[in-house]
Amino acid sequence: MTNIARRDFVLGTGAAGLALAAPGFAIAQGRKKVVVVGGGIGGCTVASYVRMGDPSIEVTLIEPNKTYHTCFMSNEVIGGERKLESIAFGYDGLRKRGVNVVHDTVTGIDPAGRTVKTAGGGSYGYDRLVVAPGIEFKWTGIEGYDAAVAEKIPHAWKAGPQTALLRKQLEAMRDGGTVVICPPAAPFRCPPGPYERASLIAGYLKRHKPKSKVLIVDASTAFSKQGLFIEGWKALYGYGTPNALIEWVSGEQTERGIAKVDAAKLTVTTRFGDTHKADVLNLIPAQKAGKIATDAGLTGTGDWCPVDMATFESKIHKGIHVIGDASVASTMPKSGYAANSQAKVTAAAIVALLKGQQPGTPSYVNTCYSVVGKDYGISVANVYQLGQDDKGAQVIKAVSGGVSPANASAEFRRREVEYAHSWFANITHDVFG
Repeated sequence: MTNIARRDFVLGTGAAGLALAAPGFAIAQGRKKVVVVGGGIGGCTVASYVRMGDPSIEVTLIEPNKTYHTCFMSNEVIGGERKLESIAFGYDGLRKRGVNVVHDTVTGIDPAGRTVKTAGGGSYGYDRLVVAPGIEFKWTGIEGYDAAVAEKIPHAWKAGPQTALLRKQLEAMRDGGTVVICPPAAPFRCPPGPYERASLIAGYLKRHKPKSKVLIVDASTAFSKQGLFIEGWKALYGYGTPNALIEWVSGEQTERGIAKVDAAKLTVTTRFGDTHKADVLNLIPAQKAGKIATDAGLTGTGDWCPVDMATFESKIHKGIHVIGDASVASTMPKSGYAANSQAKVTAAAIVALLKGQQPGTPSYVNTCYSVVGKDYGISVANVYQLGQDDKGAQVIKAVSGGVSPANASAEFRRREVEYAHSWFANITHDVFG
């Protein structure tokens, strides 16, 4: 990191959590109810931190699945560096924090009546509702590709069975095969994710199937941490040489993405008209806010949910907060750590609002580690504050931070991998207990 010291950044990122947990942070009068829809990173964090902020608040989290697989570190599963079980987490830790966890599917939200309905017949009233639904995929726009085809051609952009499927396909692929990865146009969950995936798959191929390669057929003309990734690809995978294990096709060469998929032949055709044959095909669709957000009208006419970025309260329905990937939180990326930070801001705001107080001025943090190969990590980190753009519109602005330095030593890159694994242990403990 260049503009702030790592130690200072780590201390700063813990401040939001410490503030919420501090004695006397909030003692609400009366029994208030908060319902959280979605048991991912944002949902679990906000549920826990509302309870820590004011234990008198009754918090109910509704999530259909009993196990959550983190998207971060799932690329290590695909690359063979860890087991799927290592990214799987349950909800007993939240129960120990006093959160009422209900495993059911939300079927309806009534903003006027302030109630949530579930498929199991439940009805949950709320004083404040948090919707943290993550993403859904946009199945239109690519000929020959839909949810059914994705069971054969995995996206693996929701971790779990799809992660395991892509890993099995890599293991079964012949030496000399081609893995084709097709990232979507922004915005999408985890902007550096496709390029970390390409890196770790290339690492697996280098060790076990060295005649093979990874081809990235992109919808974008540039990508997150591009210079650092390419530096790593040159050092580890011969990028730019005739024997490169990774090749990148820019969105300029594809006319911004994929037009057609032939599932039987495992081919993709770009909008420019070029066709690429895969032995393993990983097509990541374009994305939008999770279905329940759309069904509840929280997205308006767009794909994502507009919010007041000071509290993440919906600009469409009062009393409802939307956090994580589903929200419009420019310029924060759609990442797990961003969701965790937004959840803490939202929890503090909810505790204050339920006391009849005005929330404080928030700050936010994000950090993202990418593992490029064995003992080779890179990172980006930022501290954000609420501000305005040139037109006076609300925006979350990066005020400090930086990226891993270019041309760093081998020891520095090795430590970045250690930091990545430590970060994973810390954030999952913070979220799930």
